[in-house]
Amino acid sequence: MKKKTSIWHGLIRILRYRLVIPLLRSPHPPEYKASGVAVGTAWAMTPLVGIQMYLVLMTWLIAKKVFKWSFSLPLALAYTWITNVFTMIPIYYGFYVTGQWVMNRHITGYADLKDTMKAVFFADYTFWEKIMASGKLLMQDWGVGMAVGCVPWAIVFGSLSYYLVLKYEHARLARRAQKLKGKSK
Repeated sequence: MKKKTSIWHGLIRILRYRLVIPLLRSPHPPEYKASGVAVGTAWAMTPLVGIQMYLVLMTWLIAKKVFKWSFSLPLALAYTWITNVFTMIPIYYGFYVTGQWVMNRHITGYADLKDTMKAVFFADYTFWEKIMASGKLLMQDWGVGMAVGCVPWAIVFGSLSYYLVLKYEHARLARRAQKLKGKSK
């Protein structure tokens, strides 16, 4: 008989399985993992829900071929899921407010952005109609504000995620080494 779980418990389980477990099980050095999380988080902090995973793949290919630098592609792809259909409206509003503040412009209300986003993303459009509507939105005031405003968010959260994952991984490896040292005595 299958045990019943709540929706929140299921969501937390999925997030742990998709985001935390790959980080823990990866055999790569901490810098490799931290770089992957940082790239994914930085792309997640852009108003490009729907193409962020493609952008991570392009970043990985360019970094690998041109700069001879590599990072964990699976972790980077997974961490783009920070922004999704559930979180994108409040996060986009944060981008918009930041952009309007940086450009010293008037800030319109959250309800306006929410209604606009619902009209574009949740309407009964075909894929190409959604792309066109998104493009139109990005060419107007909301898009410019979000494009400018996402830059500080991407830099801060990308850097912060790198630092936190690197610190976590070094501490985890030290605990593991200490545990193995204790067993060998």
